[in-house]
Amino acid sequence: MITDRALVRDALAIGAAAGVIGLSYGAIAVANGLEPWVPIAMSLIVFAGGSQFLAAGLLGVGNPIAAVVGGILINSRHFPFGLAIGGYIGDSLPSKLLGSHILIDESTAFTMAEPDPGRKRRSFWLVGGTLFVLWNLGTVVGVLIGNAVGDPETFGLDAAFPAGLLALLLPSLRDSAARVAAGAGAVIAVATTPLLPAGLPVLLSLVGLAAALMIKPGGTP
Repeated sequence: MITDRALVRDALAIGAAAGVIGLSYGAIAVANGLEPWVPIAMSLIVFAGGSQFLAAGLLGVGNPIAAVVGGILINSRHFPFGLAIGGYIGDSLPSKLLGSHILIDESTAFTMAEPDPGRKRRSFWLVGGTLFVLWNLGTVVGVLIGNAVGDPETFGLDAAFPAGLLALLLPSLRDSAARVAAGAGAVIAVATTPLLPAGLPVLLSLVGLAAALMIKPGGTP
């Protein structure tokens, strides 16, 4: 029971962070000119923060095709997620359908980190469900604040998403291949931002993954 309380605490903590990022997303989306129902619908239907931020930026500049292509590329990482933890979601069709909707980085990470096979399923549903609820609540609040404030930079709402992502990424950067991929991607994105339409530098930064392939198993290029 003590461990269960720890799991609930951890789920609420990361859910609260997701809610703040969702708030940032809602505010930025309406600031980019999207109708208020659009970011709310995306949070309910898509439920994938990275692709939602990308879509909000690209739709705001009138580039829906890039928004769709970018979303598909970013969310393609969910295929190996499903292969890794699909056996812990449940056997019924409703469980598989609902579980696939809340299959995100955090729910996958918590499930894989749980050593007890019997608790992996509980971790997946608790973390995934908590994040889904708080992400959507944050989006609604962000839309309301965005409509009231206008410019999300006023209260630094635009900084919540990169700050949250950086916090999630920091543990992964212990791996040398991850550091190389992240560094190469960041350089590509920054260098191409003045030259390409909004959103495309982020897509192009995926080329940075190729740099990680040059790292030998021992951690050296």
